[in-house]
Amino acid sequence: MLKTALLHPEILQALAGAGHGSQVLIADGNYPASTGTNPAAKRVYLNLAPGLINAVDVLKYVAQAIPIESAHVMQPANGVDAPIFTEFSALVGGVELQKLERFAFYAAASTSAVCLVIATGEQRIYANILLTIGVVAPPKE
Repeated sequence: MLKTALLHPEILQALAGAGHGSQVLIADGNYPASTGTNPAAKRVYLNLAPGLINAVDVLKYVAQAIPIESAHVMQPANGVDAPIFTEFSALVGGVELQKLERFAFYAAASTSAVCLVIATGEQRIYANILLTIGVVAPPKE
C-alpha cells in the first residue's frame, strides 16, 4: 500500500515516467481530450458523470505528487478570469497562473511535452490547467 494520497495507478505510472519539463493537463468536461492534446500522451478518463470528478479535486492530489514549475490556464475570451482560477491558485504552491487564449492553450496542450491528460467531469467552463513538472531538489548534506 502506498503512503501517498494519490493512489490512481495509471496517473502514478505516467507521473513516475515523467521528468523535469514534462507537462500534465487536467481538463474540464468540455475539453477535446482526444483531439486537442499530444497523441502520445497517456489519457486517464475520470469523467464518470457531469460534475464527477472535478478538476480542483484532481489538481489537489496531483499537486501533492509533483513539483510544479509553472501552470497555464485558458483565459476566457472576455478577458475576465474564470472563478475557478482562485481555487487553482490556492493549490499550485505559489506558482503564478499564466494565461493563454483558447487556441494558444490548445497548441500548448498538443506539444510533445504533454505526457498525461486527465479528463474530468468538471462542468465549470475554462477549468483547464496545464502543469509543467519542476525538479525535486537533492537532499541537503
